[in-house]
Amino acid sequence: MKRLILFLLIGLSLSSLAQIPGISSGGGLDTATVMKSAASTSCMDYQTVGVCYWLDCDKKCKVRTSVKVKHFVPEAVVSTYADTGKNPWTDVAGMSPTSIGAEGGGDVTTASSGKNTQTRFKNADVIGHPGGSLLGTVGLGYTCESTTTAYYPYFLSTLDIIGWRFGIPEMVYPESLAPGLREVGSMASGNMWGNIFPREGLITQTDDFKAAAVTAQKAADITTRTGQAHVYTPIKASSAKDGYWPPNDPVMENDASNHRWQQLYPEQKDSCSAFPDREMTTRSAGDSYVFALWRPYRCCKQVGQEFLGSTGF
Repeated sequence: MKRLILFLLIGLSLSSLAQIPGISSGGGLDTATVMKSAASTSCMDYQTVGVCYWLDCDKKCKVRTSVKVKHFVPEAVVSTYADTGKNPWTDVAGMSPTSIGAEGGGDVTTASSGKNTQTRFKNADVIGHPGGSLLGTVGLGYTCESTTTAYYPYFLSTLDIIGWRFGIPEMVYPESLAPGLREVGSMASGNMWGNIFPREGLITQTDDFKAAAVTAQKAADITTRTGQAHVYTPIKASSAKDGYWPPNDPVMENDASNHRWQQLYPEQKDSCSAFPDREMTTRSAGDSYVFALWRPYRCCKQVGQEFLGSTGF
């Protein structure tokens, strides 16, 4: 309950800050819309997958059962945008202002006639989704809460100057030098969106939406892993709990079984998919996009003092 009150206070504080001139600008994404996106039943993909067993001892001991469920949870809000300091989620834009070494952005070169390549730069912010943190407090225990903390900045590219602006040291990683490794889509399928490595803000892609999607995938790839050469906080469960199984594996591009994306800005979508299975066609006039990152959780309601185990269907 204390944690929930803290989340609500943070949310109210950020919403209040958004009303102060200079803190955020209109025309972007607000927190109310972000919260609303967490109610997508299509993205949640709710399933009953088994039974949990608990030992409940009051005057006498007995074994009780509860339903084991699986569903996707919105862990983080990932913003990718061209101009530094202008996160389209306006209520948190103040977290990543311009600073020495982190200014500017946008297209680096302009494609000339007859060329189909264009180098772009995208900032990226990974912020804890406020809706995912509240899921475990509703539904009578039959929804799983996120391991992330609402509004917590897990990754701000303005702080990761060496890694995100210059690609150091990832520009010499094998994944960066060998074609065909770690790509969103593939050349063989005729639907190649871009390379994950080096995980930096520069990307060669004529389609700005696809550039934003690959950038979001890069940021998620970093934050769902530990020990990466970047300035960030890993998204990882702090400790195991009885009857609660958060995702252990990091996101892997092209795999809709371990993560999915939902577009929040410039238009909110009610469905989710992994890139590049479905192209979300809404383009942003300001080269700014926001996506919710959903990952699969399993959990069951605690109905006893001791957890005895679980079985699956």
